[in-house]
Amino acid sequence: MSTVVGTRPGLSGAALTGLDVSVYTIPTDFPESDGTYAWDKTTLVVVEAYSGKTWGLGYTYADAATATLIKTLLANVVQGRDVMSVPGCWQAMVQAIRNLGRPGISSMAIAAVDAALWDLKARLLDLPLVTLLGAAQPEIMIYGSGGFTSYSDKQLREQLGGWAKQGIKRVKMKVGRNAQADIRRVRAARAVIGDDVALFVDANGAYDRKQAQAMAAFFEKEGVTWFEEPVSSADLAGLHLIRDRAPAGMEIAAGEYGYDLDYFRCMLEAGAVDVLQADATRCVGITGFLRVGTLCQAHNLPFSAHCAPSLHVHPSCALPNFRHLEYFHDHVRIEHMAFDGALTQHDGLLTPDLSRPGLGLDLRRADLDKYAA
Repeated sequence: MSTVVGTRPGLSGAALTGLDVSVYTIPTDFPESDGTYAWDKTTLVVVEAYSGKTWGLGYTYADAATATLIKTLLANVVQGRDVMSVPGCWQAMVQAIRNLGRPGISSMAIAAVDAALWDLKARLLDLPLVTLLGAAQPEIMIYGSGGFTSYSDKQLREQLGGWAKQGIKRVKMKVGRNAQADIRRVRAARAVIGDDVALFVDANGAYDRKQAQAMAAFFEKEGVTWFEEPVSSADLAGLHLIRDRAPAGMEIAAGEYGYDLDYFRCMLEAGAVDVLQADATRCVGITGFLRVGTLCQAHNLPFSAHCAPSLHVHPSCALPNFRHLEYFHDHVRIEHMAFDGALTQHDGLLTPDLSRPGLGLDLRRADLDKYAA
């Protein structure tokens, strides 16, 4: 679907002249599940923003309804605006969805447009986005993420062990579907990755408070150093409780389901996490992601990005308190399928390609046509 918009002079004279929105639904390579959810496909919503003959690309992982909202509302909001003034465009979109609600589709729709605008601005200036934003670090650590509860023990060992052999120093697996099975699976994971690779677990809020405390005690024995969403992220008191009672070497993390700044502020003020997470495809784009990073820095806590590695690399490198990025199996697979310029990790690191402007991504449209919605 495509929406063409008119021009309106901006401060820079670079006005938004068009938006294209595409939707692709891509099957997983194997049925995937975590502690609370199961899926067999992922929907990618791609936005291309134009100023004359220059274009920028952004995307989110969301329902196809997100594309409808971009086409019917957000395109008209940003039409003709100065693309050099991305925060102004962002603010206008946020104001426009007031009566629709911030969480969910509205924020993810803004996120895709916002990322495309940042990419467009950087391309107009012929700069990598990290250079435009200002690099605080040249590269970022990643952790391999997958280990789905739908995997057999053999699949689990092959995936996590494979990452360890590739030089990835941190790997994460899903838990929470069955506590007894979790004990067996975590032991199998530790055996295959060895003692020199950090092991993370993610319950996606599947445990209750008592279960989470009991599982933390077991996980400590297997050297688990990261316990993500041991209880629901809506249970800030429960997260705080688990954080206080968890072993000293185990960090409690959450935040991937945040859509606005107040969500993250409440989580930090509750003392709910040791490491805050955010996702630029959900928290209203790169603009929102950078603001969450600054908020986290004000609370003297490290910051971590959830999934979508190709989108997060540049803004993450612009944050001095940034810890690491989730190198999520399904998104890595999709982004290498969808985009020329998608980065591959080396020795557990992702480094922005400074030879390419913007996010450094080009849509492989012909390869995606068969998945078009």
